[in-house]
Amino acid sequence: MATQLKINPVTRVEGHLEVDVTIEKAGGKDQVVEARVAGPMFRGFETIMTGRDPRDAVHYTQRICGVCPVSHAMAASLALEDAFGVTPPPNGRIIRNLVLGANFIQSHIIHFYHLALPDYIDTTGLLDMSPWKPRFQAADLIRGPLAAQLVGSYVQALAVRRTAHQMAAVYSGRIPGVANFTAGGSTERATRGSVSTFRPLLDEIRAFIDTTMLADAAAIAAAFPQDSELGRGPGNLLAYGVFDLNDDGSSKLLGRGRYAGGAEGAVDAGLIREYVAHSWFTPESGGLHPSDGVTEPAIGKDGAYSWVKAPRYEDGVYELGPLARMWVNGDYRRGISSMDRILARVQETKKVADAMAGWLDELVLGDPVYTHAETPQSALGVGLTEAPRGALGHWVRIEQGKIARYQVITPTAWNGSPRDDGGQAGAIEQALIGVPVSDMRSPLEVLRVVHSFDPCLACAVHMVRPGTRAQRPAAL
Repeated sequence: MATQLKINPVTRVEGHLEVDVTIEKAGGKDQVVEARVAGPMFRGFETIMTGRDPRDAVHYTQRICGVCPVSHAMAASLALEDAFGVTPPPNGRIIRNLVLGANFIQSHIIHFYHLALPDYIDTTGLLDMSPWKPRFQAADLIRGPLAAQLVGSYVQALAVRRTAHQMAAVYSGRIPGVANFTAGGSTERATRGSVSTFRPLLDEIRAFIDTTMLADAAAIAAAFPQDSELGRGPGNLLAYGVFDLNDDGSSKLLGRGRYAGGAEGAVDAGLIREYVAHSWFTPESGGLHPSDGVTEPAIGKDGAYSWVKAPRYEDGVYELGPLARMWVNGDYRRGISSMDRILARVQETKKVADAMAGWLDELVLGDPVYTHAETPQSALGVGLTEAPRGALGHWVRIEQGKIARYQVITPTAWNGSPRDDGGQAGAIEQALIGVPVSDMRSPLEVLRVVHSFDPCLACAVHMVRPGTRAQRPAAL
């Protein structure tokens, strides 16, 4: 007999996420046989951008997400540079990499310690207060001295994450929401003082990663070997690449690529389409490449259950994120599972932090950081980069000097998508199939899989109606 379990909303994710799973007994065990992941808020940033000065895109789109605003600033800058036909000078490219790297680090730290780790430890007697109580309980939770050690790391990580923000602000002026990114490079120069301020902050963070974070991740993996067999999902991985190492973007710290059907492949952004059969958008909004994208709501549409569209590459379902990036670059090939996502993210944290030390040495004091270009009357541009949670793309069309069309596809739109027009479940939905559930009152196994993707519905969907309390349609 099937049992339906709703987790609404899922906590410890950025934004609002609803998960509905159907559980049946198979082989004497309860396990998930069907899953639906829903974003219950309308996303409207594409509409907000229409008619604005193209240069505004760098600042407006950062408000899509408070955790990864730097990635949106980068994607918008790249899209405008493509449209304007301009390339930042080396110092501008490096400074943007340093700020984006700092944002990657803080996001990875908050995911591992503050969003995912609570799924694995019993904090009874250690953290008997909100927001750690009330909590789910399970027989396999870590207890005793190791739990106390991990709670100590959790607290320490709060300070380290703040240090990462301080480090970003050396060149960004503020964080969240950077002030120095622009089409053509950066508005902040490299000085002897800024380098000497940045370096010790980076050294402190690298020491934490090397001595604490890597060891804590290894301890979690050792305590939960079964999680290396759970949450595989579609098995297809996609990355746009990030952190340009040269001026034309042909070399990146983490390159562009795909892994599908056991084989590696290139990425052609022209093969991306968004589908809406199960999303609250009009049929005319579906089946389109993002450069021609339409964002037209259809509240209450039959068969729909999410405000997230369903992006597909050659109509295939792909997973995005640190595991995808590290896999296509050959840095991590242990497996594709909920635990592998966590381990790959932690290892990527070290890779980025170590690379930043080298970038800091490449800065040439006094060199320019910005190349000016006039806003074209008519142009198309695309900016492909990575957010901490996965591949991020911005597409812009400029007409009469203004934005005529703007489309954003975030990583959680890929990972947290609903079914597409062909009935294919999204990456998280597929990852949940077959997951055992020991106790439906404490479905920690489901949460561990969901949290391993670090979904960000604040990125994937948005609606603000000031002064109202408008009701949304039922999720399912």
